[in-house]
Amino acid sequence: MKKVYADKLDKSLLSLPDFGYPAKQSCSKALKLETLDKFDLAILAELQADARLTNAELASRVGLSAAPCWRRVRALEINGFIKGYRAELNRQRIGLGVLAFVRLDAERNTGDATRVLEEAIKKLPEVISCHYISGTGTFELQVVAQDLDSFSRFALQSLINLPNVKDLHTSFSLGEVKASSTLPLGHLQPATAATALKAATRTAR
Repeated sequence: MKKVYADKLDKSLLSLPDFGYPAKQSCSKALKLETLDKFDLAILAELQADARLTNAELASRVGLSAAPCWRRVRALEINGFIKGYRAELNRQRIGLGVLAFVRLDAERNTGDATRVLEEAIKKLPEVISCHYISGTGTFELQVVAQDLDSFSRFALQSLINLPNVKDLHTSFSLGEVKASSTLPLGHLQPATAATALKAATRTAR
């Protein structure tokens, strides 16, 4: 999805003072988890809900003016808190009715062999997620396919023939209860409150 902030915001605003950050703090300043404040968290929450918001709409929702809001978004992007923006597609509507969970067992769990297998998995668009797992197996894959026949062909022609694969164990989704890419932010609230309290205490001294 195309980013909207720089395109929607008048460039003359970029030179305005940033009243949303402490004095002299810019969008290039390094952000750490413990330095996020209520405005940063509000921006993250709003963009997770709707990444198509214009900067003006976002600023209005979080209680900032346009320039400080834009700078905060850029700082969150530059420092890796926001990885990107994309459209979320309905897999059933585009004909991908099967979701399979595949536990993949590697023949050898040596560093070089595993890295080769990792790279091969990354090249398969049907694999939408891949995780190292504890316990039995090496990887847990989520795989989408049009139907069971399509998945069977993919498993037999592609997955089982990946380098260093020993075995596959597959389970199928019978119904989706929840599928969300929205991450919880509530655990950050106490940390930001504590940071604000410490800052207030230092100022008082």
